[in-house]
Amino acid sequence: MSFTLALASSILVSALPQAATPATPAPAATAKSAATPDKSASKDVCGATKSKWAHLKCEEFNSSAPGDEYFGRMKMSYLGIDNTYKDGSISAGAYTTDPHLIAKLDFATEALRKWAAKYPNDPELARSYYLAVLVLQKVYTQPEQQVTWEFMHLLVVKYGNTYFGKAMKTTIAQGYTEHWFGMAQLCPTPLPLGVMPDTTPSASAVPSPAPGHPEVDVITPPCVEQSPVPQDSDTLTRLGPSPTPLP
Repeated sequence: MSFTLALASSILVSALPQAATPATPAPAATAKSAATPDKSASKDVCGATKSKWAHLKCEEFNSSAPGDEYFGRMKMSYLGIDNTYKDGSISAGAYTTDPHLIAKLDFATEALRKWAAKYPNDPELARSYYLAVLVLQKVYTQPEQQVTWEFMHLLVVKYGNTYFGKAMKTTIAQGYTEHWFGMAQLCPTPLPLGVMPDTTPSASAVPSPAPGHPEVDVITPPCVEQSPVPQDSDTLTRLGPSPTPLP
């Protein structure tokens, strides 16, 4: 009898449904998801800023050239470029055509172009363009005058909302004229006594400005006196007597 009851109890227990055991998360999947970086967060390095102003300053900082990076053939930093323009503006005075000063300014302009090509959004570029305009407009040569107008136009178009862009807008609105010296001409040969010069006015050699360019003032330098042509007798005197022919 007891054996029959035990057998029935075991059959009843085996027939009951087993309770489902809770599934445990796979540790490998958790580790993989934690190790994978968020690509969207890495793209915007300034995304953690708390205000628009802080975000703008962060972007300007990341767009700026390092202070120890050098540009151009003379390996100039952005501070060296600015100082070259500042010193040149003092040395130029009212105007200049000094080739030594022009060479220094040309090296600074080359470095500025290299800097702008590598860091086009550097906020310090506007100041350097402005300093370049202040000195290059005093250099009365055609290449430097044309670079001056190029930088003035760049300040107005790209940096119009800055102080330097607004200053250039005012300068252009007031009227700007390029200045450079023309080629020196030989002084005319004196007329014989009693001969009156021709009073017919000659046509002006001042070029007309191209569309979108300022007026041009070509300054005529003083004429250059012709070198005296030595006479035959003077030449023979300097050379000395001719050698005596051998018999």
